[in-house]
Amino acid sequence: MTMTMEIATLANGCFWCSEAIFKRLKGVKSVLPGYSGGIVENPSYEQVCIGKTGHAESIQIEFDPTVIPYEKILDVFWHTHDPTTLNRQGNDVGTQYRSAIFYHDQGQKEIAEKSKRGLEKAGVYKNPIVTEITPFKYFYVAEDYHKNYYENHQDAPYCSFVINPKVYKLIQKYGNDLENRYK
Repeated sequence: MTMTMEIATLANGCFWCSEAIFKRLKGVKSVLPGYSGGIVENPSYEQVCIGKTGHAESIQIEFDPTVIPYEKILDVFWHTHDPTTLNRQGNDVGTQYRSAIFYHDQGQKEIAEKSKRGLEKAGVYKNPIVTEITPFKYFYVAEDYHKNYYENHQDAPYCSFVINPKVYKLIQKYGNDLENRYK
């Protein structure tokens, strides 16, 4: 039996936070932190941080859609960051922290647009959603020291004060959809 894996590329603030969240979901094979949506080839973290590359800190998720469909990936995306703040997530400010869905095909585009419309219609957020839904072009994997950042730096203040609350929120909302090792 061959598994057909799919790819989702998302930007929702700091990629350390995003990686820590999405890698805990059942059906997610891998999550890579990186850069997407910009104009500079093979950017460095330092280049992206100054905000002149056009890239957003992003993650690329490889997942099994028979275990976790793209709709569920997007549900977690929408509910683990603030999609109503332009170029900002918490204290992280700049275009590199924007909210974006980089769709890989027409099906992903339609699902993303439908999920955004559904949230807007339901009035989930007080302010308008500013998440961009744009075609995927390139993803550049971040430097090795960014991979598994949360697991490798749990005592760091950023992890304690920013990532831990997001992980706890994930556990409360999606506990049954998490890998057993993370509950």
